[in-house]
Amino acid sequence: MERWLFTDRTDAGHRLASRLRRMVRGGAVVLGLPRGGVPVAAEVAEALHAPLDVIVVRKLGVPFHPEVAMGAIAQGGVRVLDTELIAQLGITPEQLEAVERAERATLEARIALFRTVHPAEELAGRTVVIVDDGIATGATASAACRAARSMGARRVIVAAPVGGPDAITRVHDADEVICLMRPGDFAAVGAYYLHFDQTTESEVVELLQAARARMTGSPS
Repeated sequence: MERWLFTDRTDAGHRLASRLRRMVRGGAVVLGLPRGGVPVAAEVAEALHAPLDVIVVRKLGVPFHPEVAMGAIAQGGVRVLDTELIAQLGITPEQLEAVERAERATLEARIALFRTVHPAEELAGRTVVIVDDGIATGATASAACRAARSMGARRVIVAAPVGGPDAITRVHDADEVICLMRPGDFAAVGAYYLHFDQTTESEVVELLQAARARMTGSPS
């Protein structure tokens, strides 16, 4: 039996939007996590008649197992660390600093790219819906929540099509976490999508521009 639950990120976004439409009132801002979370967030934003923006986050991968998160960083100088995992694996401050330095460079480059085509939405006093294509560890979602709080968000909701039950409990600084599917035998996020191609930066830019055109009524 196939494991996948969603055809692609667009399908996942449609289904997630159906849940959120009943829960989120007007005035919300939808923030996608680049890159894979943005196609999902675009569908949610359109369904909620809400502006779409990004909140840039980078996972800090364990040096010898980069796919395993030992923390995450986000715009605004936010850093979230799994201090217990770092201690268990004996990761040195020098190793942590090297990983963070590399990821910080990528983060800053992405912020510069996206902000040249899409000015940041004002978050102060508003409800923010942070959307990703899945919650694997909770680290990047937690960093995104903390960044949104630092920008004045009044209420922060994290929403994803699928996530690991343990990872969902590790999402901090959110008022609510909405996850359509929480498989007990959770594997990698991509295992729950039939099509899970990498989202490119140009696709993110196009989605941001299209969403802005939708909100302003101008041609994209």
